[in-house]
Amino acid sequence: MGLFDFLSDKGEKQPVQPANQPKPAGGATDFFGNANAAQPAAAAQGEKYTVVSGDSLSKIAKNHYGDASKWHQIYDANKSIIGSNPDHIEVGQVLTLPKL
Repeated sequence: MGLFDFLSDKGEKQPVQPANQPKPAGGATDFFGNANAAQPAAAAQGEKYTVVSGDSLSKIAKNHYGDASKWHQIYDANKSIIGSNPDHIEVGQVLTLPKL
């Protein structure tokens, strides 16, 4: 079987369709379409911020709080979205900026 054998195949093959998954109540999903986990009460009261290219938690903290060292508070409020590596945030993620 060669690399381009699929081009000569004349069968009526259809692409695989994703399974229908039930939507969470209220339609609350994260960037990847997963149901959002419950946020801590303090984080739920904060502002929302969408990550853009070139952002880091310290840059967001500097712009929002005036102190880059407060990036820990942003990370703690968004661990379920960011994951285990605070240096790896992705464009389009919606973060909660907690009130301090």
